[in-house]
Amino acid sequence: MKAIILGSGSKGNSTLLLTDTKKILIDVGFSYPKLKMSLEKYNYEPSDIDFILLTHEHKDHITGLASLIKKEKKYVYIPKGMYKVINKVVDADYILPVNEEKFQIDDLSIRLLPTSHDAIDPVGYLIEDTESVVYMTDTGYISKKNLNYMKNKNLYIIESNHDVEMLMNGPYPYILKQRVLSDRGHLSNEMTGKYLKEIIGENTKKIILAHLSETNNLEDLALKTVNDIIGNQIRVEAARQNEELEVTI
Repeated sequence: MKAIILGSGSKGNSTLLLTDTKKILIDVGFSYPKLKMSLEKYNYEPSDIDFILLTHEHKDHITGLASLIKKEKKYVYIPKGMYKVINKVVDADYILPVNEEKFQIDDLSIRLLPTSHDAIDPVGYLIEDTESVVYMTDTGYISKKNLNYMKNKNLYIIESNHDVEMLMNGPYPYILKQRVLSDRGHLSNEMTGKYLKEIIGENTKKIILAHLSETNNLEDLALKTVNDIIGNQIRVEAARQNEELEVTI
């Protein structure tokens, strides 16, 4: 598998996941022209995408969804609870609601990992064929059930949104600070490190820290915090808002 993180942060999120047989776009948080420009850097086109997976309906994850589907006629898989809100921006003909925790597309197994966020039926994903990737962002915590599913996978793309001290001493109003820190907010660097320490294993090859706050975090700080907790035995990188990152496992 290969993942190309086209951008990750509060201004937009989108990742192209390449398996042996499929090209999957996870979230469409950028406009169609920007998405096209990013894909072309790697010799891909929007038309190459086989299907879309959505994590939730916030603007930084669906900004380009309507235009991508309108132009390229791609199907989007979503949890069934997300249907009404996505149907407001996408024609029903292109929405494929998922009623099960796990579904199969050819040789791919895709498991929905329910997250805890102030959105409608938000999820992360575990995607597996002969290799495995966990995509988990925008959540205030990770349930024990999800942690069990997430153990010992090849690649983790996981939120490391904020440093608590930076957040509390930063410019956000108090109510927004409380929202970020809540069970329906975002994972801190320390929380992410502790979760990773619990789930990484001998099959784990790479970890990508995603959705870093430009206001309440620093890339070096996130990397140091996580590495200090997990022990530096696995390569950890940080995804950026305005720069693509290619990851091969």
